[in-house]
Amino acid sequence: MTRKNCLTRLERAHETRGRVRWRYRCPPETSGAAGQIALAASNLPGVLKARSNEAARSLIVEFDPRKTSADALEAGLLAASAPSSPLRSGPNGKGAAGAGGVLTRLIALLATPRLPRTLKTPVTLAAAAPLLAHALTDLRESGLTSHVLEALAVSISVTRQDYLAANTTTFMLALGEHLEESIARRSEELLKHLVHPLNNEVWVERNGNEILIPSTEVRVGDTVVAATGTVIPIDGTVLGGEATVNEASMTGESTPVVKVRGDAVLSGTLIEEGRIRIYAEHVGGKTAAARIADYVEQSLTTKSEAQLHASRLADRLVPAVLGLAGGAFVLTQDWERTASVLQADYSCALKLATPVAFKSSMYSAGKNGILFKGATALERLAEADTFVFDKTGTLTTGLLEVTDSIVLDQAFTPDDLICLAASVEEHYFHPLAIAVVSAARAAAHGRHFDHTEVEFVVAHGVASEIDGKRIVIGSRHFIEEDEGIDVSVHEQTVKRLYRQGKTLLYISYGQTLIGLLGLKDSLRENSAEVIGRLRALGARRILMLTGDHRERAEELAETLGLDGFHAELLPQDKAAIIEKMKADGARIAFIGDGINDAPALSGAHAGIAMQKGADIARMSADIALLEDNIARVADAKAIANRAMKLIDTDYRLAVGLNSAILAAAA
Repeated sequence: MTRKNCLTRLERAHETRGRVRWRYRCPPETSGAAGQIALAASNLPGVLKARSNEAARSLIVEFDPRKTSADALEAGLLAASAPSSPLRSGPNGKGAAGAGGVLTRLIALLATPRLPRTLKTPVTLAAAAPLLAHALTDLRESGLTSHVLEALAVSISVTRQDYLAANTTTFMLALGEHLEESIARRSEELLKHLVHPLNNEVWVERNGNEILIPSTEVRVGDTVVAATGTVIPIDGTVLGGEATVNEASMTGESTPVVKVRGDAVLSGTLIEEGRIRIYAEHVGGKTAAARIADYVEQSLTTKSEAQLHASRLADRLVPAVLGLAGGAFVLTQDWERTASVLQADYSCALKLATPVAFKSSMYSAGKNGILFKGATALERLAEADTFVFDKTGTLTTGLLEVTDSIVLDQAFTPDDLICLAASVEEHYFHPLAIAVVSAARAAAHGRHFDHTEVEFVVAHGVASEIDGKRIVIGSRHFIEEDEGIDVSVHEQTVKRLYRQGKTLLYISYGQTLIGLLGLKDSLRENSAEVIGRLRALGARRILMLTGDHRERAEELAETLGLDGFHAELLPQDKAAIIEKMKADGARIAFIGDGINDAPALSGAHAGIAMQKGADIARMSADIALLEDNIARVADAKAIANRAMKLIDTDYRLAVGLNSAILAAAA
């Protein structure tokens, strides 16, 4: 009889180099589809590993890109018929990790007292078959392991016709394995929030024409055309045009950057205004965003020191438990006592409790907007006693607000200056314009100035007419070079504002410079609260590092009650300070967001990257915040403390109780 294909549809959900995830559909009459699909995929040429999730209708395949491709695998899967060989569900081959496997073993357990005697043995063996097969593989490849003990205990129970004990053991093992793997799968989905989705389609120049193609088809050397509202899909160099690009996702800088011919642009950054042509240098899996996706895919596979210690201890105890079981049998000739010793070994408690505790904490953190890149990050943050913050975009919002309204023409008041600028800027969606309009709305004596049509000059500013006079708001370059207005007479004021770390808007009216607006990012409302929470959670010292001027840093440190600060730093200075503090014995958690913070983030005991930070900062950090809320730093510390306390308690209970149970069983 012809076997039917167990797939009717494949929809590609996510793809990186060497890894692809599909959502699939199967015929309603197909049974055991998830395991069959994973097995069919694993049998395709070039496939390294395949895993399916029946509940989510999801198939994940890891493959060698030198031997095959996602397209070839998709075609092969759709053409393949359902395999007839035994299922190999679950990544470890036990077949116990899936919800279906747990349910099967629960049914076997509940049915045991009601089954006829002739059916009890085959039903129990069928339920335990994946466990027994895995134990044989372990024995052949690795020698005596905890899985061998588990299988031996079940086998002795079946031999003694103690079916309830055998089915209880297989069910509990399957349940523990399922809990661990389901938490890992859900945590894996949360990792995707770290990477911004790129455009599905891209405009490129081909043979003198602009055509729209899928982003996956862009090649190195293509000329990509990107306009207002586009997320740049490649890393490259601007060939022509001019645009303001919001690079907050890459650099943490809140003010958009002007990009012209010769400037470099990065994937994941947003064009706020203008249009540029870009030479594609890195595409697909080699872009910054894709490299981060590849990194986070592997983050949960790294085992922590606590997890490795528990696993090593469990395996070291295998010979002792086996010897104790053998000794009990020699002395008592009682198989029941022997099986009891084997069933009471340490492996389940030590090997499953620790990773489940870690991954459940990581999953809980992810739901609360915190991504721990592996269990080691939890351990290190729990140990941290010194918290060091970068300033801009971390303790401050990174969003601009008007701090100074400097009047240079006495015909106007400071509020007039702000409202003049806002009347024209309100039509312009730019961080500077938004800040000016917000300041005008908050002004005590605000009013609107009627004006003619607004002229937008990309990367320079805006211009219009009020009462027949030309008004210009924008950069110094716009005012001096394009409008021919002398700014040098106010150089002292300009330098003072720059020293305070402020961004300046120049305002001219009737060919005269009438004022300056100074803008700066504001302190986060909950920064002080977070500092207090961290102290309560065990932080002994809290410091701030910044490249900003000393006066501003000192003011902020006093406002927040910090233990100290370092100002006017270069990127290498931050890393050097971290290294010196580590040498003095401090366990440091560093919180930052910019490219210049990457060395400090990677050098700290635990690095925490803000949500709007640069991609390289998030890649360098051990922990990435998925929400732009500094309160998540304190939440992360609380979760880490709680996880390690739980693991310590579980470890002590497991060793103590299992030792007592082993003694009683023997």
